[in-house]
Amino acid sequence: MKNRGLTIGQIGERTGLATSAIRYYEEEGLVHPFRTDAGQRRFDRSDIRRLSFVMIAQNLGFTIAQIREVLRGLPEGRTPSKADWARISKRFRRDLDQRITQMEALRDKLDGCIGCGCLSMKACALYNPADGIRRKGTGPRYLMGDSPD
Repeated sequence: MKNRGLTIGQIGERTGLATSAIRYYEEEGLVHPFRTDAGQRRFDRSDIRRLSFVMIAQNLGFTIAQIREVLRGLPEGRTPSKADWARISKRFRRDLDQRITQMEALRDKLDGCIGCGCLSMKACALYNPADGIRRKGTGPRYLMGDSPD
């Protein structure tokens, strides 16, 4: 099996992905199968881990472009090492930490003024008098990280 690679069906069984999804990820440059002499698509075993990573990263909200960028740093033709994955996770960790901070702010402030400029809550007159936060931009400024000062 190693010499001839895995079929798209075998990859689908191992990852739980539909073959159409695997083809899409191939078109997006996330996996790079090779072709047999008969022209059949074959995948390396390392593609199981790559595709599993793609599924996890998408569930965490990363875009295909972001995922493609980090996968470019992985070696082709061999299963990525622990060091390879550590390098990727370090890059994603910063973004995840930012998202966690934003989610905590959303959780803690959603029932109060979010700095959107509506001034419809009585409390907004205290938190955002005369819509002063508007000078920092549009949208829910407090939830986007701006402070009331």
